[in-house]
Amino acid sequence: MAFLQITLKIANANRAAAAGVYQQYKAPFLSTIAGAKSKQLLVRDEDVQVLHGFDTLENANAYLQSALFNNDVVVGLKPLLDAAPDVRVYTVA
Repeated sequence: MAFLQITLKIANANRAAAAGVYQQYKAPFLSTIAGAKSKQLLVRDEDVQVLHGFDTLENANAYLQSALFNNDVVVGLKPLLDAAPDVRVYTVA
């Protein structure tokens, strides 16, 4: 199993809009992305994280190149970001 963690710096005023982007693309992510297992939105005072679960590291990395990620998710979130996202991929030991 692998996880893709994307940490986003989003002002409180823009968090509802960012949550809307998350909700809009959660079902398509789970139903169309190869190896997608889960997707959670984690909210902290300092940032927002989206944690994606995958069956393999290869599928996690492939999602970052997908049309859904680049043409939909990134485009929807870009105007809401205060800084570049921190993208990390982990494998489960």
